[in-house]
Amino acid sequence: MLISDYHKYRLCEILPGLSIWLTLALAVILSFVKPLWMIYFIIVFDVYWVLRVVYFSFYLILSWRRFRMALRTDWLNKLRNEFPNWEEKKNVIFLPLYNEEFIVIQATLEAILKSTYPAEKMTIVFSGEARNLPHWQNMQPQIMKLYQERFADIVYYTHPANLPGEIAGKGSNLHYMEYQFKKYADERGWNYMNIIVSAFDVDTVVHEQYFAHLNYMYCRHPRPDHSSFQPVTLYNNNLWESPSVLRIMAFGTTFWTMFSLARLDNMVTFSSHSMSFKALMDCGGHAKDIVSEDSRIFYQCWFSNQGDYEVTPLYIPVSMDTARDDKLLKSLKNLYYQQRRWAWGVEHVPYLMWQWGKFPQIGRLKKLAMIFHEWEGKWSWALVAILITLLGRLPLWVAQEEVRQSALFFNTPHVLEIMMTVAMLGLFISAIMSMLILPRRPIGHSRYMYLIMILQWALLPVSLIVFSAIPCIDAVTHLMFGKYLGFNVSAKKRAAV
Repeated sequence: MLISDYHKYRLCEILPGLSIWLTLALAVILSFVKPLWMIYFIIVFDVYWVLRVVYFSFYLILSWRRFRMALRTDWLNKLRNEFPNWEEKKNVIFLPLYNEEFIVIQATLEAILKSTYPAEKMTIVFSGEARNLPHWQNMQPQIMKLYQERFADIVYYTHPANLPGEIAGKGSNLHYMEYQFKKYADERGWNYMNIIVSAFDVDTVVHEQYFAHLNYMYCRHPRPDHSSFQPVTLYNNNLWESPSVLRIMAFGTTFWTMFSLARLDNMVTFSSHSMSFKALMDCGGHAKDIVSEDSRIFYQCWFSNQGDYEVTPLYIPVSMDTARDDKLLKSLKNLYYQQRRWAWGVEHVPYLMWQWGKFPQIGRLKKLAMIFHEWEGKWSWALVAILITLLGRLPLWVAQEEVRQSALFFNTPHVLEIMMTVAMLGLFISAIMSMLILPRRPIGHSRYMYLIMILQWALLPVSLIVFSAIPCIDAVTHLMFGKYLGFNVSAKKRAAV
C-alpha cells in the first residue's frame, strides 16, 4: 500500500515530539527499573552540559567584545569613505501592524529618524490588517501627521483577511506587503540588488548606528543577495517595568542571539532582520502559511541558493518589548504563549526533512547538519532543565537498598554538585552581562532595583522549566498530534510616560 504525501509529512511532524516524549518516558522508567543506568546517563549528560556551558560562555564573551567595538565605530564615516556608491542603496523598512498602540509605532519611527544614516534615504512600509480595520484606520492619520514628510516615503497597505493559502499572522501580512511593494519598486525601475529590506516587528527600536552598519556590511559583502543580516536583539524597551521572570527570559533570548552571532555555524535569522530584496523575491517572500516565518525565510533562501546562503552578524542592537501587560498574571500568560510560539519553530524540522530529496545539489552532510541543528535545539530546549533539575535526582530518590550501597550511588551527589557549581559560571556571566546591557534607570525607579536585577537570577531554574521547557513541550506535542498553532500576537505594553 502506498503512503500518501500527507501521511509522510505527518510522520516527519511526529518524530521531533516523539523523540522528546520517549526521552522523558525512558528517564522515568530507567529511574525505577535500572537506576544505575540512569545515574550513569545523568553524570554523562551533566558533563556534556557543563562543557556546553563553558562553550556558550566563551562565545558570549567573544560576542560581547565585538558588540562593544561595533558601538564605538563610526559606521557612516566608514561607509562613505570605503564605498563611494553607497547612496545607490535604497533602505526599505517593513512594519506589519495589528493592534499596537501608537506610542509603540512612534518610538520605532523616532529611533529611525535619529539614525546616523539619513532618514530621507529610507522608505517606511506599513501594512495594517483588514481584520482589525478600525484600529488601522485610526493609526494612519496619526502617522501621516507626524512623519509623512520626514522620510523618502511612507507607504500604506491593508492586508485583506482570509486570502487563500494564508494563516492570520505576521508572515502572511509580510508576504502581502512584499509583493505589493514589488509593484512600487518596479514602477520606479529600482534594481532589486540595491534594495535593502528590513523586516521588523513594529516595536523594533533601532540603535542610531544600525542602518549605517547594515549598509556598510551589505556593501562590503561580495554577494549580499546570498546573505541575511542579523542584529543583536535586546528586549529592553519596557524592561524596567516588566516582572522579574520576563526580564530573565528576555536576557536569555538576547544572550542566545549573541552566542549564535559569534559562533556563526548553523546560524539562522530570528525576529527582526535585514536582507536583499532580490534574495527575498528569489525565494518567494516570507512564508504566508506558517507561524515561524522569521526563521523559515533563511531556509527558503538556503534552498533557493542550493545551500549557498548564510547569515552575516550585525553587532549593532535593535531593541524590542518584553511580553509585559498591566497585570502580572496576564504578563506571565503572554510570556508562556510567546515562548510556545517561538518553540513552534519545530515546524522547520519536517519542512527540512521534506526538502531532502528535492535538492540533490546540496550535500547530504550539509542537509543532515541543518536538520540536526533544528531538531537538537528543540530537544535541548524541552528537556535540559527538566533532566538536570528534576529527573536527574529521581533515581537517587527511588533507588532500592542494594543500589544505595554502591560506591557510585554514594559519590553521585558530590559529583553532580561539583558539576553544577562549574555550570554556575554561565549564570554568573549572564548576571554580569545583564547589568552591562541594562538600559538607563528611568526616573521613578528606586536604586534598589539594581539589587533586584541581580537577585532575580535565583528564579532561573523555575523560569527555565515553567516558561521555557513546558511551552516547548506544549508546542512539539501540538505538532505531534496535528493540532496546529495559529499566530499568537504577543501583547506588549509600556508604562505611560
